[in-house]
Amino acid sequence: MTIKPLIILPDPLLRQVSAPIERVDSELLTLADDMLETMYDAPGIGLAGIQIGVPRRILVIDLAREGEEPAPQVFINPEIVKFSEEGSVYEEGCLSIPEYYAEVERPATITVRHIGRDGKEHVVEADGLLATCLQHEIDHLNGVLFIDHISRLKREMVIKKFTKAAKGK
Repeated sequence: MTIKPLIILPDPLLRQVSAPIERVDSELLTLADDMLETMYDAPGIGLAGIQIGVPRRILVIDLAREGEEPAPQVFINPEIVKFSEEGSVYEEGCLSIPEYYAEVERPATITVRHIGRDGKEHVVEADGLLATCLQHEIDHLNGVLFIDHISRLKREMVIKKFTKAAKGK
């Protein structure tokens, strides 16, 4: 497994819509393992392919808390097929927008259809942190960042800060 460099705001790649995956093969499973290793190293609880420069519809999540057994999940071509009217607010952060956090409201429960590591279709009913994390990572696959869900003023301040930092490197 290889730890990959993370794509950081304002990199325009983060706004790219990721392409569907045609088949699950050993190359894709290696990518999933590399993504998990990168996510754990960061550390984070979710990572989309685009965040390591791979514009394909794959994301990984592990919501295990410190001291718990790892519980990695791989979602290939995930699609939200149902969501609740009821909202839920979580403070979100993002590995591609380091050290910035904001409260975001999203649907409280969702149903996601996806392909698993086994190449078979699965359906997941999610609420709580899993629902929030899945929506956050699926947004990445669609070129959307969590800061797109906050006020325009706050979003512009964040983008300006990261653009200035990028120019300084």
